[in-house]
Amino acid sequence: MYRPARVPSGSRFLNPYVVCFVVVAGVVILAVTIALLIHFLAFDQKSYFYHSSFQILNVQYSNQLNSPGTQEYRTLSGRIESLITKTFRESNLRNQFIRAHVVKLRQEGNGVIADVVMKFKFTRNNNGALMKSRIKSVLHQMLNNSGNLEISPSTEITSITDQDTVNIFTEGCGARPDLITLSEERILGGNKAEEGDWPWQVSLQKNNVHHCGGVLISSMWILSAAHCFRSQSNPRQWTAIFGASIAFPKQKRRVRTILIHNNYNPATHENDIAAIQLEGGINFTKNIHRVCLPEATQNIPPGSSAYVTGWGSQEYGGNTVSDLQQARVRIISNDVCNAPTSYNGAVRPGMLCAGLPQGGVDACRGDSGGPLVQEDSRRLWFLVGIVSWGDRCGLPDKPGVYTRVTAYRDWIMKKTGV
Repeated sequence: MYRPARVPSGSRFLNPYVVCFVVVAGVVILAVTIALLIHFLAFDQKSYFYHSSFQILNVQYSNQLNSPGTQEYRTLSGRIESLITKTFRESNLRNQFIRAHVVKLRQEGNGVIADVVMKFKFTRNNNGALMKSRIKSVLHQMLNNSGNLEISPSTEITSITDQDTVNIFTEGCGARPDLITLSEERILGGNKAEEGDWPWQVSLQKNNVHHCGGVLISSMWILSAAHCFRSQSNPRQWTAIFGASIAFPKQKRRVRTILIHNNYNPATHENDIAAIQLEGGINFTKNIHRVCLPEATQNIPPGSSAYVTGWGSQEYGGNTVSDLQQARVRIISNDVCNAPTSYNGAVRPGMLCAGLPQGGVDACRGDSGGPLVQEDSRRLWFLVGIVSWGDRCGLPDKPGVYTRVTAYRDWIMKKTGV
């Protein structure tokens, strides 16, 4: 007998909520998978540093290559860095190469050796030997296309640790932490400095109270202002403190010797410079090391940017502060500074003015002896001034007046050997 099919009492379609859940779950799983792939391929990367020495055969070594403050040193180092950068940017490592920096130029025979640190970013699971081989291969391409620089083809490359990189940079001068890590330059904003922003800054304390600033120029020597020691020149009463906070110092040293310029004149503020020798050398770290000293001939153009730092009061008559402060100022020519409406001829050739015409940004009480620094084209910082005097703080047409360091370069060398 024919038996008709049994008609179900209800449809067997999936519940729409279940469908929605399955679709959403699938999309989420796909998104997470893609995100993880992107992360591991692009973002899960680690910085790797390499050191290499390049022999420059067609450049004769001269005394002008002894100091990073000379134009000859800057020019040759810049050419080498540009050549390395151009070579890697045009290679299959263009996405991995970050930066190259010449950390030292030295003599070999009559030629020049350039010690270079290079930074790359690779995924964490990369083959170190393979990466090193690829870098070396690119460098050899550069040696064959080095333009008017004749570079020896015997270049070797060594992988170095982060701490090795710090040690190499702190053997030199004037490097802030962002240069040591070969990172993008950190934009300085606000008044408060971060730890390590100004690694050469010193607090000179008398009987454990901040009295003046100073600037580290070697592991044993500090520069400051002569007027800081006018009434208290006994070194046993002084201590040097290092670190951005004077409440929580990173290092501390007693003072052995205070050398005040023989021709310091408190009435005219001329020759307001002193050299302070420490009892024990400072241990250089990423956050504590020396500034570069300029050559006597270094140009400091009016209108150029500079930074003054210290723990001084933030208004005239105020108290000193415990956290290091920073202020961006502009170099002002001595002619402008000596105008009748300004200092009316009181600024002598051994002095330097810096501030803003409208006032408001200036050094103040407690900043005396501290550094005024400028950055060069290779991101190294040079000491151009020492906080000396001024008419109160931050007044219009009354900028800060600094001891002009270039005018005392011979004196500094004679007293400290730096």
